[in-house]
Amino acid sequence: MDDSGVRALLEHLPVSWWEADARARVVEWGGGALADLPTAQRFLDRVREVMPGPEPASGRSPEHSPEDGHCLVPFDGRTFHVWWSRGEGRDRVRTRGLAVEATAPADARSADARPGEGQGRRYAAFADFADYAPAAAFIRDRDGRYLWANHSYAHLYGTTPERVVGSRIEDLDTPSDAAQFRALDQEILSRGKPVRHHLRFHRSDGRTGQAAGHRFPVQERGQTCVAGIYVDITEHAHAMDQRREAEESLKALRDHSGVPCALLSVGGRIEQAGTATAELFRTRLSDLIGRRAHTLLAATPDTRPLRLAWEGLITRRIRRAETSAVLLDAQGRRRRARLHLATVSGRSGRVAHVWAVVTDQGVAHEAHPPLTAAQIRILSLLAGGSTNSEIAASLRLSRQTVDYHLSRLRTLLGAATRPALVARAYVLGVLTPRAWPPHPLGHGC
Repeated sequence: MDDSGVRALLEHLPVSWWEADARARVVEWGGGALADLPTAQRFLDRVREVMPGPEPASGRSPEHSPEDGHCLVPFDGRTFHVWWSRGEGRDRVRTRGLAVEATAPADARSADARPGEGQGRRYAAFADFADYAPAAAFIRDRDGRYLWANHSYAHLYGTTPERVVGSRIEDLDTPSDAAQFRALDQEILSRGKPVRHHLRFHRSDGRTGQAAGHRFPVQERGQTCVAGIYVDITEHAHAMDQRREAEESLKALRDHSGVPCALLSVGGRIEQAGTATAELFRTRLSDLIGRRAHTLLAATPDTRPLRLAWEGLITRRIRRAETSAVLLDAQGRRRRARLHLATVSGRSGRVAHVWAVVTDQGVAHEAHPPLTAAQIRILSLLAGGSTNSEIAASLRLSRQTVDYHLSRLRTLLGAATRPALVARAYVLGVLTPRAWPPHPLGHGC
């Protein structure tokens, strides 16, 4: 082609022209449909494979190619109308051809046309879907000029796609962001491969946002451009930061507060525990993790309230409960403790875990026969300052019966006097130190 004006015009259209020698090698080419000479050569080889004729396409040599003709040629996901003819005179050994992309309108798109517009555009439904997809997507040329952007991308800048297309990176972003985005574009153009990115950007409201997605090379209007698709993960990242902070705070509370606590599975296994918990049971923390919690309880006849509380928690009838239990440490000693139990729900809404926190505890002691309800009530009244006669009247017992119980209690608890008996009751956790009038921490131990 000798007309430079026509050549310049074709550079902006989805067409390609070429001239090939007798060996079917491209010697000249142009137009905006194919990116470079190797692509033009591949295209010509494809044309020769599918051009009609009496001989099999794979065995056709250049000199036996038809004089001229027309066919449809699929190439790199696109379809072209192809016309070709032989030269005349001394140029007869050359073949000239013209290819027009069938996936674009016959009159071609204007410089600011959007993908999916015009009749004859393949995948128009997909283009419309991408236009209104929640992920922000764009296409930029080598100069950083926007060729296309969807509504989600324009929304990040508080504008419309029509105002984005035709503008440059610096028109929308701060200088620092623009420099960052241009560097990413150059990385894609130089590598020629998709790259996954996490990046920060400045929102139109002045806040800093975070986005995750892919940036990759595409062929658009006869040149290699950069396309990107990103999801705004600002709120998600903020939520994850809050979660990490909450986990760190909970870990600090668990490990450094001095309050014995443990996270139990619904099956009753210990999944987490604090250092104070290991000290309570006089064992190593590693020996607690994975252990069934019931193995840390002494076998006493008053475990029914604890069992009922646990069943209510894991069946979601209740969300929290307070009860008592007798704990058994690694040396076989016992102590009465007050337990606060609270559920932790999982993603499905079901109970995933139960936190167990020891809120009150007695002093570790050797096992002794359990106290009866009457004996515990006598200790409560005794700690409140009642005389034997007042205790007898309050419980509707005889004075002799009260004297017998007090004598029996001094033997069971190893206390010689009334004050020692009261002190022993508090030390062993029979009575709670946080209640007045005196109140039992739980049932008899």
